[in-house]
Amino acid sequence: MISWPNLVSQLFNGLALGALLALISSGLTIIYGTLGVLNLAHGAMFMIGGYAGFVAYQYTESFILAVIAGSLFVMLLGVLMERVIIRHFYHRPHEDQLLVTFGLGICFVEIVRLIFSSQSQVVPPPALFQGITNLGFMFYPTYRLAVVGIVAIALGALFLVLYRTRLGMIVRAGIEDSVMVDSLGINVYRVFMVVFGIGAMAAGFAGIVNAPVVSLTPGVGDDILVETFVVVVIGGVGSFPGAILGGLIAGEIISVTSMFNPGYAYVMLFAAMTLVLVVRPHGLLGVQGRE
Repeated sequence: MISWPNLVSQLFNGLALGALLALISSGLTIIYGTLGVLNLAHGAMFMIGGYAGFVAYQYTESFILAVIAGSLFVMLLGVLMERVIIRHFYHRPHEDQLLVTFGLGICFVEIVRLIFSSQSQVVPPPALFQGITNLGFMFYPTYRLAVVGIVAIALGALFLVLYRTRLGMIVRAGIEDSVMVDSLGINVYRVFMVVFGIGAMAAGFAGIVNAPVVSLTPGVGDDILVETFVVVVIGGVGSFPGAILGGLIAGEIISVTSMFNPGYAYVMLFAAMTLVLVVRPHGLLGVQGRE
């Protein structure tokens, strides 16, 4: 028998998970939408962000510094990855991109496993968000509520950068006609390098924010990568608003289904994705004609 408090609690869990998936997916869809690169190392970026933040926390015991350090480390790793490897695959078939990013993801996971072993690590939530909150009709972990607010702020900042700044304008112009943008004296490939770094940083930021909720292991990014790709397909490949909508839908599907039978959570998620593809082949908010 499902009680209303349990159902509401699961809906809140779905909101927190969906917000996290939306942030990770936005990074993935920004990279694909602007650069046309299917980055299968995105889950590894999420994992590395968690571990980089964990190391920073060990030295500083400050959660804020851990979030900053984890995010910046993954951003720099993304920039390095784009500059050394990815830019050579912009005009290569998607199969080549998939293979090289998949291989990079495996390398990242094994390097982390070599350094930290497979033993799980824990990052405690900041003191301000520890404990539980009385919502009037139920008690709920304070940090999970905070995750929704933190991710909402991060998504808002990401939106402002992409749609309200000169950098965002150049990026969107570069998507449409990179030759024209280059002829204006703007090094479009340098801009693309920054975009790849921002997309990776979104995954790294989500990794350290999620660390107090789920213990860190080298494989923590594997499942999230699958869910992230499903979110991008549901929302629409290359659509930033679609990534947010898809993340929230996927979070609620996984959470509510887990309440009845956790074994069917992925089944329902993929069933929803299939239904969306049948009704709207380009996703809920995808742009028709985008390949």
